Amino acid sequence: MSEECTHNCDSCAANCGSRQEKVDLHEKLNPMSQVKKVIGVVSGKGGVGKSLVTSMLAVEMNRRGFHTAVLDADITGPSIPKIFGIHEKATGSEFGLHPVTSKGGVEVMSINLLLDEETMPVVWRGPIIANTVKQFWTDVIWTNIDYMFVDMPPGTGDVPLTVFQSLPVDGIIIVTSPQDLVSMIVGKAVNMAKMMNVPILGLVENMSYIECPDCKKKIEIFGQSHAEQVAMQYHMPLLARLPLDPQIAQACDAGEFESYQGARLAQAADAIQVL
Repeated sequence: MSEECTHNCDSCAANCGSRQEKVDLHEKLNPMSQVKKVIGVVSGKGGVGKSLVTSMLAVEMNRRGFHTAVLDADITGPSIPKIFGIHEKATGSEFGLHPVTSKGGVEVMSINLLLDEETMPVVWRGPIIANTVKQFWTDVIWTNIDYMFVDMPPGTGDVPLTVFQSLPVDGIIIVTSPQDLVSMIVGKAVNMAKMMNVPILGLVENMSYIECPDCKKKIEIFGQSHAEQVAMQYHMPLLARLPLDPQIAQACDAGEFESYQGARLAQAADAIQVL
């Protein structure tokens, strides 16, 4: 090994004995599947609205004429089927598992589509959960998907690591909320993405404000937003600031999210569409 070695074989032409060739760790899709782009929706903590943002993006891109899908990687806290009003079970054949298609045409796979009862807890250890996420990629028959959105569990543990290593993620969107700890939490997600060489498309701040139905004044009930400063700090665009909207909440609770007509993530969808 040269004394000047930087340990970055991509930028080095030397053919030394320590040269590390790239190894593709990505799992193979089911032979009957076609997925063009994979977008991860992540955060450094829970409760910030990743599933909502995932659903909004899938619906927005679907309305733009693309065939979209949601891979629900939050195995212990799946909420995607509830948002889309899906209560039927996924089916299988000798070729693999078949996702359930929402009323609007979004293909969905979630652990809740395989359980006997929706309220049954998934009491599994990390490796089993991570392998389940892999199987959602390798064993499910995804039909001609333009954009697949992966709803990740919070943090930087087994499942996010499995997704980044096993799936060909084209980019991630980081979801956060307006709190003082935002910078640190976003930093963890940003640094993990950099470690895994995954492009960051931008930041979405959820629960930013409420809008008075009469005067339309925006009230920041969780305090002043730091989203713009945080986005600048980590050199990424702020794609949206989402309000606390009772109409969205009601649509999610009723399983009628696709009936919500807002286009609050249009800028995020634009960023995804140019990938």
